[in-house]
Amino acid sequence: MRTPRARGKPNGGLHLCTPLQLVTVLLETLARKHPALPAIVDEVILGCCEQFNDQGGNLARSAVLQAAFPEHVPGLMVSRFCGSGLDAVNAAAAKVMAGQLDLAIAGGVEMLSLVSIFGSGGPMVTDFAFRDQTAQIPQGLAADLIATRQGYSRTDVDALAATSQQRACHAWKEGWFESSVVPVVTPTGILAKDEIVRENVTVESLAGLPPAFARAGDEGYRHVLRFRYPEVGAINYVHHAGNSSGIADGAAVVLIGSRQAGEQLGLQPRARIIATASAADDPCIMLTAPAAAAEKALRRVKLTFDDVDLYEVNEAFASVVLYFLEKTGVPLDRTNVAGGAIAMGHPVGATGAILVGTLLDEMQRRQVAHGVVTMCTGLGMGVATVLRRV
Repeated sequence: MRTPRARGKPNGGLHLCTPLQLVTVLLETLARKHPALPAIVDEVILGCCEQFNDQGGNLARSAVLQAAFPEHVPGLMVSRFCGSGLDAVNAAAAKVMAGQLDLAIAGGVEMLSLVSIFGSGGPMVTDFAFRDQTAQIPQGLAADLIATRQGYSRTDVDALAATSQQRACHAWKEGWFESSVVPVVTPTGILAKDEIVRENVTVESLAGLPPAFARAGDEGYRHVLRFRYPEVGAINYVHHAGNSSGIADGAAVVLIGSRQAGEQLGLQPRARIIATASAADDPCIMLTAPAAAAEKALRRVKLTFDDVDLYEVNEAFASVVLYFLEKTGVPLDRTNVAGGAIAMGHPVGATGAILVGTLLDEMQRRQVAHGVVTMCTGLGMGVATVLRRV
């Protein structure tokens, strides 16, 4: 289950909430649905990219206490930038597979209306020797670099963005998210739906939006790009607010456990996590590793890309998804079928868990066997999870 995704700005519907409140709402909802759960859960594992201020201090343990779970339930935080929520799910699954726990709540949270990306610092921000060594550039500029190298036009990336918006709009109208979205009571009302979704988005309506990263490229990072990729000429600046992931607030959790734990709660399993993997690529271009992570995970269970029925590829930027489709041969009609982060937003540390839930719902709705979630992250990494419907 998840909260709605709100604009990650001071005018967003969740801005007056706190990250602790968002996670607590989900834990309390789980406890109401399954009263026996709090006493037997072994761990709460949360992903969060920027773990400082309101998002610091082991938010997982704080949420356990705030939600009035038993004091014996511990909390664990993990971080892999945008992949944090998916890594939390993968960490819980690994512990179950290894017999080190029986039941976990895994997920993530991020409120970009309160914290900024890379606001917690780190060598990629403050260590100039490291920045020079790894040729660090803004992620949006990395997305434009992918588009330039692969030959994706402005029309190509806008077409994918329009498809995401149209699919998300359709999914909300058809009620596809109703079973998983938990309304949040805020000081100004109740938020029950993703705020960023827009109707009637087309390639034509996106065409008038100005490129977002041209100034950063021309004035700040032109020489870095020329040094790192001397074969690349002028960068084709094709990304903008309409074909990049929306800045968002939100939280999500997934209940993961052994079959025995499910029986104890009277629950039937929906899917089994059969493989996970992470991979890494050039930290400058940064956003190209999802295909490698997915391929590694699939290889572990002797599956190919053709064997998978549905994919959730995080729409950090339109070129990230286009690159994944090009490298894997996966068709768009099996990818992000209910829309993605371009349409609904990217609450960084929560998105991986959100995508697991979206994939589960779609696998069940369409009665298909296999699904994959994969995401790019900062510093050139990718994370993937393979699910088999039970």
